Amino acid sequence: MAGNQASAGHLLQLIRSGEATTRGELQQATGLSRSTVGHRLDQLFGAGWLRGAAGASTGGRPSARLEFDPTHAVVLVADLETRHGRAAVLDLAGTILAERTGDLVIEDGPDAVLDRLARWFGPLLDEAGVAPDRVCGVGLSVPGPVDWESAQIVQPPIMPGWDRFPVRERVRDAFAEHVGPRSTAGPLPVFVDNDANLMALGEQRENHPDCGAFVLVKASTGIGAGVVVGGEVYRGIDGGAGDIGHIRLHDRLDALCMCGSYGCLAAVASGRSIAGQLTAAGVPTTSGSDVRDHLAAGQPDAVRLAREAGQRIGEVLVTVVTLLNPGVLMLGGDLAGTPFLTGVRELLYQRALPRTTAHLSVTISTLGDRAALVGAAAMVIEHLYAPDRADARLAALARGDSVR
Repeated sequence: MAGNQASAGHLLQLIRSGEATTRGELQQATGLSRSTVGHRLDQLFGAGWLRGAAGASTGGRPSARLEFDPTHAVVLVADLETRHGRAAVLDLAGTILAERTGDLVIEDGPDAVLDRLARWFGPLLDEAGVAPDRVCGVGLSVPGPVDWESAQIVQPPIMPGWDRFPVRERVRDAFAEHVGPRSTAGPLPVFVDNDANLMALGEQRENHPDCGAFVLVKASTGIGAGVVVGGEVYRGIDGGAGDIGHIRLHDRLDALCMCGSYGCLAAVASGRSIAGQLTAAGVPTTSGSDVRDHLAAGQPDAVRLAREAGQRIGEVLVTVVTLLNPGVLMLGGDLAGTPFLTGVRELLYQRALPRTTAHLSVTISTLGDRAALVGAAAMVIEHLYAPDRADARLAALARGDSVR
């Protein structure tokens, strides 16, 4: 590792990944002298980011093995659906310390939704026994395309009023109003991403860390896919990657989609579409979550329609799987269950080349409703403690600023 790649932030990365967890291993991995390694570790210990894995030895020196201290800060995360939301406090190891679910109607618009969400944050921190100053960042999962750098939602079909709204700034203002001002330096870090992306990240990190090409398809009110390649979320050039719900089906050009086009996959096979079909058949259903309830109860029409939806989505996934050659294709969202999984598998294995599916695992989400929360926490933590960002935060501490 070159000298400029062996900053304190890079040492932290080596420790967090398990590549080097003692002073000697850090010297060997970086080529730095013992004194330089010691100085940079002092920075990390001074920030409260490291601890001795086996406790302190005599003389107060850190123990031989080093580890990242996941208790020195927390993240606040939220997953916004069309009609409800889920929020949680997690430590830096991804452990949920407090959680809440409640009604949040996305069509009420960003001001109302984000204000109500921020009102949940204070009680959640109280429940977790955590002071507001220990919040190092906020992560938000939303059901629409996101420009990740600006944290703005771009032309979302099912989020009226959210297009290019300054979500990051509104969350900061609402946090200050309902939780309180922070004494730490700089504005509160706020990150926003598409729900399928964050579900994919959460599931890949938690259950398939060695999978180099991972795809998650979320089928709820809408349909979207999250892709993790080489350990990184693939977002495309402006956040539009994975928006498979708006691929057009040549034989259903009569189906009007929420985006205004005809023939979109989401107009035919989403939870919203199934809800409409069930209602027309005399089974009142208003949303994808209602469809999930019908499926859980074994309602015959819901079971049939979920399997058919799986087949239609499977048609599109043949191309996705052929292009990306993933090791895992995971199904999540309100429709995820045996009928839907069966439909996907039927079309996928029928139409894809055997070589494409020979090493493919097609499965259902294991984290369920918490997948996006876990992914949102990973998004925040991995950004804030990446080498360059960690070095910038350590520099702020050296200037006397207070950072988490």
